[in-house]
Amino acid sequence: MDLRTMTQSLVTLAEDNMAFFSSQGPGETARRLSSVFAGVREQALGLEPALGRLLGVAHLFDLDAETPANGYRSLVHTARCCMAHLLHKSRYVASNRRSIFFRTSHNLAELEAYLAALTQLRALTYYAQRLLATNRPGGLFFEGDEGLTSDFLREYVTLHKGCFYGRCLGFQFTPAIRPFLQTLSIGLVSFGEHYKRNESGLSVTASSLFTSGRFAIDPELRGAEFERITQNLDVHFWKAFWNITEIEVLSSLANMASVTVRVSRLLSLPPEAFEMPLTTDPKLTVTIPPPSAHMGPAPVLVRLISYDLREGQDSEELSSLVKSEGPRTLELWPRPQQAPRSQYLIVHFHGGGFVAQTSKSHEPYLKTWAQELGVPILSIDYSLAPEAPFPRALEECFYAYCWAIKNCALLGSTAERICLAGDSAGGNLCFTVSLRAAAYGVRVPDGIMAAYPATMLQPSASPSRLLSLMDPLLPLSVLSKCVSAYAGGETEEDSTSDRKALGMMGLVQRDTALLFRDLRLGASSWLNSFLELSGRKSPRDSVPIAESMRRSVSEAALDQPDDPKGTDSLKNLTLHDLNLKSSSETSGTSELSLSAETLGPSKPSDVNFLLRPEDTPEEDEAQDKLSPEPLDKGRGICATFPKGFRPRRSSQGPTQMPIYSSPIAKNPFMSPLLAPESMLQTLPPVHIVACALDPMLDDSVMFARRLRSLGKPVTLRVVEDLPHGFLSLAALCRETRQAAALCVERIRLVLTPPGTTVPAAPV
Repeated sequence: MDLRTMTQSLVTLAEDNMAFFSSQGPGETARRLSSVFAGVREQALGLEPALGRLLGVAHLFDLDAETPANGYRSLVHTARCCMAHLLHKSRYVASNRRSIFFRTSHNLAELEAYLAALTQLRALTYYAQRLLATNRPGGLFFEGDEGLTSDFLREYVTLHKGCFYGRCLGFQFTPAIRPFLQTLSIGLVSFGEHYKRNESGLSVTASSLFTSGRFAIDPELRGAEFERITQNLDVHFWKAFWNITEIEVLSSLANMASVTVRVSRLLSLPPEAFEMPLTTDPKLTVTIPPPSAHMGPAPVLVRLISYDLREGQDSEELSSLVKSEGPRTLELWPRPQQAPRSQYLIVHFHGGGFVAQTSKSHEPYLKTWAQELGVPILSIDYSLAPEAPFPRALEECFYAYCWAIKNCALLGSTAERICLAGDSAGGNLCFTVSLRAAAYGVRVPDGIMAAYPATMLQPSASPSRLLSLMDPLLPLSVLSKCVSAYAGGETEEDSTSDRKALGMMGLVQRDTALLFRDLRLGASSWLNSFLELSGRKSPRDSVPIAESMRRSVSEAALDQPDDPKGTDSLKNLTLHDLNLKSSSETSGTSELSLSAETLGPSKPSDVNFLLRPEDTPEEDEAQDKLSPEPLDKGRGICATFPKGFRPRRSSQGPTQMPIYSSPIAKNPFMSPLLAPESMLQTLPPVHIVACALDPMLDDSVMFARRLRSLGKPVTLRVVEDLPHGFLSLAALCRETRQAAALCVERIRLVLTPPGTTVPAAPV
């Protein structure tokens, strides 16, 4: 049913039901039913033309004709889902309103909930129109000045959200997902209640998560509490909640239900520097230092998963690296004969918003991958924010990636083909690790499979991110807190209630962490200023400093020429050596003087979100047609809404959400979408699997469009009706299994050398 027909049918039914209940006397229930149908009629009539305008230009933001996906399409689809549910309910009411079995209170509550949702969706549609009128042609992210951006976000986060977390929870997703989301929401609000009661906020048992029956039987109460939690509790709460899957009972159950593999070993890589050959000249090497940011050198934990026991995987050298996990640590079964080393290797980075989860959380689907692909998988347990902010995770993942190449024989692989794979935050790390490998001059992976990756870590609005208003798995305030923690910007003070929830020891730990962070930032600022002054005086007199003081490669890459490796004839080169010559010749500033603060916003010439010039006139015309009247900063953000329309506002008070972005979020090693073209040119073939209803959809679309405009091989597959994080739900239903199988198919494309067959699953 097309949009206009659906709207007309809904309006007709609403008017019929409104007339019926208006004639039923002065009763309160009849009055409320008549009022709700009047509201449905009003919102449907107001929403239909706005959705039509979005549909008229949505195709301009697709990757290509075969991939019709972007945030504008997703917003229209979500609004249609809400209208379809109201249409179904209106028909039911019209057919059964005279029956003695008609459940008046239940139907009234459901209609009121979906009317509230439709009202908020209408507000989101107007926000989307504002994005269209403000952004550059072809751009999906809000590109106003920082003040206008913060005004937009501050206004947006005041919208009421509870209606999406109660009776309407997950209405936009496939029906098979909704029972899981309801269970999750009950668990979340119950966990929030126990979190505040418990002094440490962490000692919560799995059985206690679902004991609050009042949240199970009262959707409105559950929705209000869900909204309060998402708006007010800090990243430490979300870290604790997302790590619930690693409770021994739950992880054991997940293990029992997952594929049985021969090898599942947690390894601890010692923090020792080693040499890697340069791709341009294997006779030359570069030093790969151990991770040192924020916490100093420390071991990196990785998990080796293999369906078959392969040569090298039971060697004494590898066994010396095994780290005990308790009774279920090792699934290494004796076999009469070992399988030969695989030609392929998968290096995996898990998701979790950079703040939560480990390879243990993602082990069930990784075991399935190991079985279906017959390839060893090395999953990296990188350190998590806010205790270990950027670039610690990147350093650890890059170090483990290089270690895997150098020691592939121990992993049961010859590493002829290497695929980086990751989901969400892990997808971000796939791109940044590859960029870092290119900056170091070492081997770049043969391809990347990124599932619903985060490529833009600035708090910038986009049409798909508007969907975070209703997404139970990725609310905008939670996303912003995770990004702020990863950027090292966890500075907001907690409310009194949150401080009580932390308890005395929690407060001591947090205050100590804040103290060390302030000392670190202060020392870093002083050191950078000192080096900058020294560099201005005499850049040629700069003295190589110790390895632990060396600048990060993310800063080094920004001022490298196209060939960062140069032609030095030294046998052993460090990153400092690789960049010293080019930096001293091209800049009057010492190569050590760049800091996160000095990066600043990227210039338009460096970061180009536009398509090729020949594609822009049509978009300019569409933009001119879309905005019937100018929406400028002087008129205020409320000018977004037409006269007479006001969305519902949150009753939970101001949202504790970081509005202004840290300058470090513009670093291309944190937000790869902002990387200059010269860096993106170094990426291998990229395969992205995204979700149409994911708030991060536009990250995938814009990243794929940038790569496509550069002539880089990239594919984008978008799955319908599934939420962010579907890989962790792979066993839940047929739709998630199909989406997970699509990820496996993309990995096979990477592992298949030209002219050979796809690696088949073991029999």
